[in-house]
Amino acid sequence: MHVNLPWLASTDPFPPVSTAWDEFSPAPGLLAVGGSLSVERLQAAYRSGIFPWYSEGQPILWWSPNPRMVLEVAQFRVHRSLRQALQKFRHDARCEIRIDHDFAGVIQACAQAPRAGQPGTWIGPDMVQAYIRLHQAGNAHSVETWVGAERVGGLYCVAIGRAVFGESMFSHVPDASKIALAALVALCRRGGVHAIDCQQNTAHLARLGAREVPRAQFTAQVAQACQLAPLVWQFEPLYWSELLPFAPTDA
Repeated sequence: MHVNLPWLASTDPFPPVSTAWDEFSPAPGLLAVGGSLSVERLQAAYRSGIFPWYSEGQPILWWSPNPRMVLEVAQFRVHRSLRQALQKFRHDARCEIRIDHDFAGVIQACAQAPRAGQPGTWIGPDMVQAYIRLHQAGNAHSVETWVGAERVGGLYCVAIGRAVFGESMFSHVPDASKIALAALVALCRRGGVHAIDCQQNTAHLARLGAREVPRAQFTAQVAQACQLAPLVWQFEPLYWSELLPFAPTDA
């Protein structure tokens, strides 16, 4: 491992994100190792554009990639198949979006969800408990897709002020996680949140309108958004009007 990678004690400050490993290193974006997953530690990390990501058996690894994948909510693309799924969901009396109804259940479902090309999960028991504590502190939220009495999909995210950081999602039926993401986008549009952090570049996120931005731009925007009043975490059916029928579309 790179000799210049800082190992942190529980209360050590994070190093500047500009010191994270670059694209020529073994792990681009890796910033530091160690420390803790306390609520205060996670709050400080996200405020600085840093997040933890590590597998079972590893120490805590802290990351700040450059560039950063961001979904600007005004650019969210409602493709034809998603539009059809949203219309069906919106007009089915059994279907609803719930916010923070069962955060622990959502993060546990995300931890169990299979990942393409990955033998396991990065959401280990320590991460689950850490984000449950962050939820209890008011800085982590779940957006849940319900059909009748069954939670069929959802996602969880971190939020400080009006800075929102997407973490993970799961789906037990087709399109359930996409519907949860669309609900989060609609909520963010309604609440004046301009962007959702997506952390890593994936083809799926790019198809939905996410794009890479320089880390310096991202961290500056996060610093400003963190100073704003918190988003009101509740979802009303009328919020779908933020996406339907006026969202940009692609066939």
